[in-house]
Amino acid sequence: MPDLAGALGASKAASTLLVLFIPSKDRRNKAIDQRYWVKETLNMLGTLFGGATAFPRGKGVWRDAAQGGKLLFDNPVVIQCYTSEHVIDQQMPALREFLHRMGSEARQGAIGLVIDDDYLEIGIPLEVTPAPRQPKGKKRR
Repeated sequence: MPDLAGALGASKAASTLLVLFIPSKDRRNKAIDQRYWVKETLNMLGTLFGGATAFPRGKGVWRDAAQGGKLLFDNPVVIQCYTSEHVIDQQMPALREFLHRMGSEARQGAIGLVIDDDYLEIGIPLEVTPAPRQPKGKKRR
């Protein structure tokens, strides 16, 4: 394959695709603060990997085996970034911490992501259900 980066005069070439799915509901079918998690994810990917792009909400479904195979319908935002395997390896602890935090705080059954051709699913136990995260500036009553 030709050196496309050199031929185009590109200052960066990244060939590993990282895709995250940001849910709109929790595993109990209650709305979550999706805007908050989209912003948090973009901040994390921008900081760790240099940038990311969020695509408009889609439609999806996930089967929650821990709830007897219950189908959970959702309107996820898909966020992708291009990076390298080397940078993912370097940033793995921070990426892992973020994904587990989002799964727990957003009360998910799982967090799904794709790295190149591999779909990965991080299961979140049913009993992990912390209080919903409140966006800054909003107070609980």
